Amino acid sequence: MDLSYTQAIVTGFIQGITELFPVSSLGHAVLVPAWVGGSWKALTTDANSPYLIITIALHCASALALLWIFRKRWIGLIGGGIKSLQKKPTPEGSLFWRVVLGTIPVAVLGLIFEKSLRELFSKPLASAAFLTVNGCILILAEKFSRKVRNAESIEQEDSEILSRVSPKVALTIGLGQSLALFAGISRFGVTMSAGLVRGLSHKAASDFAFLLALPVILGTSIVKLPKLFAPEYSHLMGPIIAGSITSFIFTYASVTFLVKWFKTRTLYPFAIYCLIVGVASIVRFA
Repeated sequence: MDLSYTQAIVTGFIQGITELFPVSSLGHAVLVPAWVGGSWKALTTDANSPYLIITIALHCASALALLWIFRKRWIGLIGGGIKSLQKKPTPEGSLFWRVVLGTIPVAVLGLIFEKSLRELFSKPLASAAFLTVNGCILILAEKFSRKVRNAESIEQEDSEILSRVSPKVALTIGLGQSLALFAGISRFGVTMSAGLVRGLSHKAASDFAFLLALPVILGTSIVKLPKLFAPEYSHLMGPIIAGSITSFIFTYASVTFLVKWFKTRTLYPFAIYCLIVGVASIVRFA
């Protein structure tokens, strides 16, 4: 099967918008083609489809956009991590190692179970059910969160995260991220929900979720990236590049939007969206 420029660009748009929104990019990658039907549905279900290859490129583009937005933050965290190895502890170093701990469980479980879980739960009805569950998770997180005032600086956010998220809790949140292996469950949504339940403000919880998202997205992309350069996909480079540029642009836009959103607002609108789309999809595909 070939991949048109239109299909690549639309897929890049969906990836860019949904990767960091708490609405599950994988769930939308399953449900949108199922709703559209026709050749679009075949793109995701045909064994010879290049759909998996383009998703690798799109995820890599999303990771690069996320890295660019938080580049100064990551320079500080990595520097702090290096200093901690030299027995020069800093808040940045402590936070860096919490991010590492939060990444380990999902990385290990993803390598072991990702393929089998995606094959098992990549059907539209299953994705619709998990998207509905995702909406419930977001609502419960808001219901049981503590109303905490947002920090006014990065340093205060780091202090807030370190005081509420112990190394053990970071590891537990990493396990929670693994739920995103089920199409319909949002990695960002689960991580932020866990932060809210631990007493983080919305701003700090979203900040920690953004930090945890990058290693997983970037690591997965790097592991699978060599597949892009197989000779049989050389004729698809044009659409893949177009889709990747689209993914980068809309990931950048969505993250910029969310950073501002969580300064004053909550997860409720995203939860309602997940419930509406999830229930409608259950009715459609049952």
